Amino acid sequence: MGETTDTAGEWVTVDAQTRRRILAHTPEMMVVEVEFQPGGVGAEHSHPHLQSSYVKSGTFTYTIAGKTQTLTEGDGVVVPANARHSAETATGGSLIDVFTPAREDFLPA
Repeated sequence: MGETTDTAGEWVTVDAQTRRRILAHTPEMMVVEVEFQPGGVGAEHSHPHLQSSYVKSGTFTYTIAGKTQTLTEGDGVVVPANARHSAETATGGSLIDVFTPAREDFLPA
């Protein structure tokens, strides 16, 4: 197994209402905190990684493969690999996302 980062990485601005930081990773798995301001949107997208999302704070409307659900603090969801998905929050809040394998596109250059 590859080396694991021991401390959280630097915050990376995704857009005006969203930022993320890598909390830990190996080549096999990555843990990322994503922080949203009120009205923040994670636009619909897909990727080949299996993903789980845990709501650390706030309330999110999460859509996975056309099915929408409301998630609040303490809730979690699994996003299958390649599934189209999005998230938005009126309240603002934070998600803890876990990806397997790691999102190499999130690693610093």
